Amino acid sequence: MEIKFGLISTDSHVAHNRTDFTSRMSAQKWGDLIPHVMEIERGGEKVEVWGTYGKPGRASELDLCNCPAFMGEPFPKYPKHWEEVPRIAYDPAERLKALDTDGVDAEVLFPNTGAPGMAFYPYGDPEFELDAVRAYNDTLSDWVRVSDRYLALAILPMIQEPTDIAREIERAVEGGHRGINMGGMGGAGPAGLPPITHPRWDPMWAACEQLGVPVHFHAGGGFGGGWGSSGALRAGSWSGYTRRQDHSVYTSGCGVGPARTIPHLIFSGLTQRFPRLKFVFAENGISGFNYAIAACDHEWETRRLWTQGIPIRPSEIIRRQMYGAFWFEDEGIKTRYDIGIDNIMWESDLPHVSSFYPRSWTVVERILVGVPEEERRQMLYENALRVYPIEATVAIGKDR
Repeated sequence: MEIKFGLISTDSHVAHNRTDFTSRMSAQKWGDLIPHVMEIERGGEKVEVWGTYGKPGRASELDLCNCPAFMGEPFPKYPKHWEEVPRIAYDPAERLKALDTDGVDAEVLFPNTGAPGMAFYPYGDPEFELDAVRAYNDTLSDWVRVSDRYLALAILPMIQEPTDIAREIERAVEGGHRGINMGGMGGAGPAGLPPITHPRWDPMWAACEQLGVPVHFHAGGGFGGGWGSSGALRAGSWSGYTRRQDHSVYTSGCGVGPARTIPHLIFSGLTQRFPRLKFVFAENGISGFNYAIAACDHEWETRRLWTQGIPIRPSEIIRRQMYGAFWFEDEGIKTRYDIGIDNIMWESDLPHVSSFYPRSWTVVERILVGVPEEERRQMLYENALRVYPIEATVAIGKDR
């Protein structure tokens, strides 16, 4: 990879072409269960949304393609029909133009809200789950073949045996994937299975550690809320309380994600069993790390957890294995030494509503005022090169 801008996003979102699943899954075997774009009625009008396993999505404005950064004015707006979806959102060759416009060298690709890829285990069909997961992961492998600037994250078939999950991780890595995404899980374990910190899942974690691929928790994903949870980060809605207000409540609360999840990873013994396993928290900001560090160290000391199989101070484990990302949070940058310069990366959230595209550099420069150049390089791209890991040639020019 060539670093010509000096900026890597560790949280962006892949949008799907409407044929990504229908072209990769057997129509004879699965028919209309295959994820596809379908028409429904919403608010008295016909709109299109993604449907999976014969069921439409949530019928919200996000459910065809969550791509307001590419939709122009009035902002934010979302496509209601497939012909309105900008090609730059789902075509990997076109999307490279967006990266160049924004001055971004590469981006880590998470699933997109509403589209298939959050989780396929809720349908309770192990065979369907495996086929759909493979179709998703193969789609992202095709993106990687278009350009090494795409850092794909594999999703996992969580109601398979852990050894079979490990094989899918290996297959995805062979296809160019750089990590795995646990965002659709909620942390508690799918379909009544033990939580993901339970030793049952150790073959999965062992594969990640051996292959050097980091584990990702996104937004509220993890323990205590997220895509696969009961909605712990939302309070409900009523007449006059808009979807946009509700979304703002949810995303503003995502900063607690690391503080909710890190204690599970450490005090369960998972990080003790897998000391080289890396965890990335995306779309959480970085300030939550400060609380996690303080709280976990406090609990470790007062409860003398070194006598119960946790011999290393939690703050040392966090700085050894865990990473966060900022994009608007200048307050977090002020505490960067407490968190650790080596543990901080940047993200864009493209093409979502909170993305600063196409002016990401304007915001980066504002947030990093006064930060020494060496630290800027670390947080903006060097840490990402190390975490994923990526062989790169640095050829940064004067123009962005």
